[in-house]
Amino acid sequence: MSPMLLAGALALGLGAAPALAAEAMPVSIAIAPAASNPASPRMGDRLGFRTEIRNDGTAPVGGVIGWASLLRTDPGHEQPIDLEDWSAHKAITLPSLAPGEAVTTDWPFRLIASGTYRVVVSAATRDGAALATSPFADFAVRAKPVVESQRVLPVALGLPLLIGAGMIVTARRR
Repeated sequence: MSPMLLAGALALGLGAAPALAAEAMPVSIAIAPAASNPASPRMGDRLGFRTEIRNDGTAPVGGVIGWASLLRTDPGHEQPIDLEDWSAHKAITLPSLAPGEAVTTDWPFRLIASGTYRVVVSAATRDGAALATSPFADFAVRAKPVVESQRVLPVALGLPLLIGAGMIVTARRR
């Protein structure tokens, strides 16, 4: 290899020692829907997801940060969702997680739009170079009817009855 080519390769890191492999994340995350979730949620309902963040390693892990992400997966509408609108927890921090220790966290969501969604919880450590993620938890939100019969029915039945009663009273006075 020519000296000029060798210098270029070293500058790019091509001839250097192999880069350190990404550090394995000793943290694992399990996720499950809350037992209180409605079977067929619709806009306005609340859903919850419970996660368990566990240190599967042999050494304590310091500075664990966990957060939930919400993605819309409807065709043509694929996008991350801003959790502020969904009244969800932003993140949790754990100063330390001992080997084998697990922390359970509930992540509530207020459903504000219909569609198909996916929740994933991620965790990173202060010093680590890796990211741990939970499996996906998928759910669908049904649209809430704009017209609610509980509010419309009294008006729809009450107004004609009120008008009819007014006409009868007026007719009797004549």
